[in-house]
Amino acid sequence: MTRLIVAAGGGGDAVAAAMLDAALYGDEPDHAVILTYAWDRLLIDPVPGPRGPDNFTGLALVTPAVWSVPANARPIAPAGSTLPRLAAELPHTFALIDPRHGAEGITRQLEELFGYFKPTTIDLLDVGGDILARGDEPTLKSPLADALTLAACCQVEAPIRLLVAGPGLDGEVSVDDIRSLFGPLVHRFTAENTEPVSSVLEWHPSEATGMLAATARGVRGICEVRDAGLPIPLTDEGPTVHEVDLDEALSRNELARAVLSTTTLDEVETLSREVCGYSEIDYERNKAAWLKDQQAAKLDPDTALSQLDAFESEARSRGVSHTTFRRLTEVLNLSGSQRGDLRQLLISNRPERYAAPLWRIA
Repeated sequence: MTRLIVAAGGGGDAVAAAMLDAALYGDEPDHAVILTYAWDRLLIDPVPGPRGPDNFTGLALVTPAVWSVPANARPIAPAGSTLPRLAAELPHTFALIDPRHGAEGITRQLEELFGYFKPTTIDLLDVGGDILARGDEPTLKSPLADALTLAACCQVEAPIRLLVAGPGLDGEVSVDDIRSLFGPLVHRFTAENTEPVSSVLEWHPSEATGMLAATARGVRGICEVRDAGLPIPLTDEGPTVHEVDLDEALSRNELARAVLSTTTLDEVETLSREVCGYSEIDYERNKAAWLKDQQAAKLDPDTALSQLDAFESEARSRGVSHTTFRRLTEVLNLSGSQRGDLRQLLISNRPERYAAPLWRIA
């Protein structure tokens, strides 16, 4: 018996997929295949955009169009990826979404996987709910990956269930704006449900999935995320998983409808610029060029703790109760590679403030 979960946006969605699989089918986690992008953004991968099979060594061929990412796979420098480490720490099979051939290419991957594994269940999982975005929301930042997977899933002859976990936790769509689309409550994550991915949450940079796990563990308040300091409410709605009608999602998502017949990633980007006014990969290109010219600060413990005190004082005045280590890394002008060292420094000095995997503002 094989289960297939498509991680709509890659990155943290793949971790959430593993958490959901363990919660719903915990007896046989090794029989789950998670199809996901290798797209970890600039904190992990200095190269803009998603990675394809040509960006790795050590991949395993599953079908003519699908490669899996085993623990011994490695991204080819300068690219980076969290997938090999996920494969090393979790029992699931991680297969690589290849967006280079647009929605038609991903549709072909899905059809081959269906034929090869004959999965008993197929879920399309998105953390936050931006897969339900219209495309004109002012808070929307990264619609491309989710729209592309939605478009592909809507073109295959298979019973695919669309699930939205942690509505609003990505900070891209308002919960109130998408709540009317929610169907049955499929699951409410508990602290126990986070245990199978607890080691991953200690190092994985995903903010949305980190907040999903934190709310499952009972954390409530306001969490400040990203370089822009976006405030995200941590509420009782955070740990929920809702089913959404796949056709309704496609009808609402203008970008997904636009990319249905695309055969290249360039086409998808062009349509994203037309529909949404931008391509998130352009944003990554611009930020990568900017970061290249910046000099990251040296991680000095005394300086970092002093800067943390100043940041926390300001954050409290904004009503913030928690933040992420990604946010702290950028606030302190450190590079993505220093995030782990910063995390270790702060937890070792102020362990009572670690609300795993978030940082609690004093």
